[in-house]
Amino acid sequence: MRLIPSSRRRRFAPLALVSTAAVALLAGPALAATAVAAPAATKTSTVTIDPALEKAVSGGGEASFFVVLKDDADLTQARAARSKNAKAKATYGALRSAANHSQKSLTAYLDDKLVGHEDFWINNSVLVTGDEALVEDLAQRNDVAELVQEKQYALETPEGTTAPEAAEAGTTATPEWGIAEVKADQVWAKYADRGESVVIANVDSGVQFDHPDLVGAYRGNNGGGSFTHDYNFYDPTGTCTDGTPCDNNGHGTHTMGTMVGANGIGVAPGATWIAAKGCEARSCSDSSLLKAGQWILAPTDSNGQNPRPEMAPDIVNNSWGGGHTTFYQDTVEAWNAAGIYSTFSAGNSGNGVTCSTAEAPGSQAPTYGVGAYDINGKIANFSGFGPSRVDGSMVPDIAAPGVDVRSTWPGSSYNTISGTSMAAPHVAGAAALVMAAAPSLVGDIAGVQALLNDGATDVDDTHCGGTADANNVWGEGKLNVLAAVDAAPKEAATVTGTVTNEATGAALPDVTVTITGTASRTVKTGSDGGYAVNLLPGTYDFTLSGYGYATRTIADVRLTDDQNLTQDVSLTAVPVHAVTGTVLDVMGEPLAGVSVAVAATPIAAVTTDAGGRFSLPKVAEGDYTVTATPAEPVLCNGEYAGELIVDGDESTTLRLPARTDRSGHSCTPATYEWITGKTSVALSGDEDAETVSLPFAVDFYGVSYDKVAVTTNGLLNFLSARVGDYANDTLPSNAVPNGIVAAYWDDLTLDKKSKVTTGTVGKTGDRRFAVLWSNVLVADGSGARVTFEAVFDEADDSITLQYQSVPTKGAGATVGIENQFGSDALQYSADQPVLASGSAIRFAQGDQ
Repeated sequence: MRLIPSSRRRRFAPLALVSTAAVALLAGPALAATAVAAPAATKTSTVTIDPALEKAVSGGGEASFFVVLKDDADLTQARAARSKNAKAKATYGALRSAANHSQKSLTAYLDDKLVGHEDFWINNSVLVTGDEALVEDLAQRNDVAELVQEKQYALETPEGTTAPEAAEAGTTATPEWGIAEVKADQVWAKYADRGESVVIANVDSGVQFDHPDLVGAYRGNNGGGSFTHDYNFYDPTGTCTDGTPCDNNGHGTHTMGTMVGANGIGVAPGATWIAAKGCEARSCSDSSLLKAGQWILAPTDSNGQNPRPEMAPDIVNNSWGGGHTTFYQDTVEAWNAAGIYSTFSAGNSGNGVTCSTAEAPGSQAPTYGVGAYDINGKIANFSGFGPSRVDGSMVPDIAAPGVDVRSTWPGSSYNTISGTSMAAPHVAGAAALVMAAAPSLVGDIAGVQALLNDGATDVDDTHCGGTADANNVWGEGKLNVLAAVDAAPKEAATVTGTVTNEATGAALPDVTVTITGTASRTVKTGSDGGYAVNLLPGTYDFTLSGYGYATRTIADVRLTDDQNLTQDVSLTAVPVHAVTGTVLDVMGEPLAGVSVAVAATPIAAVTTDAGGRFSLPKVAEGDYTVTATPAEPVLCNGEYAGELIVDGDESTTLRLPARTDRSGHSCTPATYEWITGKTSVALSGDEDAETVSLPFAVDFYGVSYDKVAVTTNGLLNFLSARVGDYANDTLPSNAVPNGIVAAYWDDLTLDKKSKVTTGTVGKTGDRRFAVLWSNVLVADGSGARVTFEAVFDEADDSITLQYQSVPTKGAGATVGIENQFGSDALQYSADQPVLASGSAIRFAQGDQ
């Protein structure tokens, strides 16, 4: 078993999904200036600069890079906490507090320089885009440890890919060879342990959440075809639409199947899964991986808001990696402190002979790296060997089946592929079986690792160093989860039971059994109404809740060592009633096409008619959250969520709130009050820009500005007077331009009939400043012209966009605001015919 060093080493490096990897580069912008005191700098730089970054910015180039600060959070108290939930909460709090405190000076400096930035708390870093001058400036700061270029890495075809197989609904297959090889099926039979109550996650390419062999284990599955994705799936890449889980590669669905898949596919089919899409498609960017790492520690809603560390998974699998540095080490150590067990692939860069081919993060000492072997018990020729080129430690820690592994695949099919990517999830699933058998090990990473290590079957191959018991080819040996569970502490009490309908005696599936007390766990009843869970000795309350039935609590259940308790429960059905109502838009007018749903129930969503009316004919009595989601184009209409109490037939009115971005800026239609411009802006022709002074300071996404660049293409840019932005984009996008007000972003041209002017009205403290584009030619050959303006309000920092004359209802333009790094935005429209002449849209200030 490897020792985890107490010192933290930071050194970012290339990463990829480990079914093979090739490098690709990510780059971007930065610019401008305002007035805030610059922080102190050292005379001589002690900052480590990534050579790849130096090369990228030399000769006038720009690159995106991480500014890694020196300060580390003290996680001592978190590690000492008794329960996993307490560890996660303490770790999250310590990391956020340290980052908020230590990043203030740096972010103020960047704001002063008009450099957009995105901030990360899990490794105390700030992502920026800039040139050589910015790199040199930041290298002089005494609070910075490293400057490291952000990279993006390609995912190539996994080893031995076969054509996907179609799913056969309702089949119960014999266990796949890897499941039988690690003796998971024997654990199921001997201990009735399939990983119940344990939550597993992956950081991967996403997951097809409704795959027949995965949907039953998804934590967001409410039963009856209803799902809640908040806190259960997160996509920092922006690939999946509407927060719905997706997998545009297949890799993530495959690894999740090996962990929890039904019908003989997964090691722990009784466990529950959640997922973070840390890889865009065929590649993984550093920033997406870090965001995914943060979410694993403190899951959020689909918008990345309202973090809840108590909903962190027990286990997270990482089948990606690359390079030989300590990138992601801070993230792994944060997970370790939070009691989240993690597995990593050792990499596919081996050749069956050469040593030190294992890749990071799997080759970093704080991780648990996994090698791959085949059905004949031979190490895979691609499996990475140690010793680690990062820190000299033994790698892999253990080996698992990774050649010709059949598992779930998008399209509700299956695929047989090879890689250490396929081996690592066998180990993650094995950890779930261990934790389910011995709940005292939830949050005890060292305890789980020790059992897996001691239970492994030794393989004597010391050609890369080590011993027959633990070496740099096989690690501790071949995974044997039966031996690990056999050796696990058996102080747990086992509670089993069946939940039935009180009146009919019929079994009730999908009933949630929430257990609180000495240790909190949650399980669901299966198709036969049965449930099973192992618990530490102590006193518990069991609360059973299922849609259509009165919630029932069995209090003060006392459990002793090695006790077997049968606890059958019957639930009483409640009456159903009709729920009808009307949905109003943000202005109070009936709105058609809105999807109305009763959250966390199997009730099918309904859509409002032309009068905004809806009807839900059969809703069981109870307290619910009702949601209303507008259809495209959503414009300024936000999503409604409110309390619904059903104790009879109900009639309700749901008014959609103003839509907001993550920073709290809101959007509403406004009264059209045209302001005339008197001062000309020196713009002409195509692709021109000019910086103008603002008559009062404008706060934009938390940064104060006294200048803004005006472009011919209907943009106001707080960061750069750049041109060449004729091709409008959707918002947000981290591609340039960023820090913008898209008043009417399109390819526009100023000719002799056009002009851009500014004007100010009102008295000091209550002034409004307008930038007007008058009779501007749309550069599409149609001869169409547009007149519009952006108005800044001194009193409340709001921004109002007004449209005097709009061709084709703005069908070719993007309208909205975007923050300084392109990570947050409030888009009103993009290439949608939704603008009206004589209309106005107001963007109100957020909380930042």
